[in-house]
Amino acid sequence: MTTTSRTDARSVLTAMYAAETRYLAAGGPGRASFATLAPHFAPDVVLHQADALPYGGVWRGHEGLERFFLAMADTWAEFDIVRQEFLADGGGGDGGGGGRQTVGVHSDIRARARATGRALAFPILQFIVVEEGRIREVRPFYWDTAAIAAACR
Repeated sequence: MTTTSRTDARSVLTAMYAAETRYLAAGGPGRASFATLAPHFAPDVVLHQADALPYGGVWRGHEGLERFFLAMADTWAEFDIVRQEFLADGGGGDGGGGGRQTVGVHSDIRARARATGRALAFPILQFIVVEEGRIREVRPFYWDTAAIAAACR
């Protein structure tokens, strides 16, 4: 009898968000160990952030994600996900542990900029690729990058 390990994208993301909560509760970037988050990301993960953002650019690998989290902590005094909705599961994969799945995640954010103290609320729509049980690629889309950048200057 053969058993198949099934790791769907939603389960991977749910586990990663729980690990992120633990990471932030333990002190977050520069204080907590990234090892809490690392197992949820492929070693060659790629995060694409809009260039107009203070933390814009392409962040690669676990080291890149660590630097990204530090840049986020430098930018935001507060950054809270107040609502999160999974919009689509699957697509392009077999749903199993080795399949490639893309998930859409809509998040409503409330944040306060560290440099200016300005508070703002904004949505983010992310397309996240999960492959072989790990996050391989993240592409977040912000509604208004100019408003976010202005709040942070």
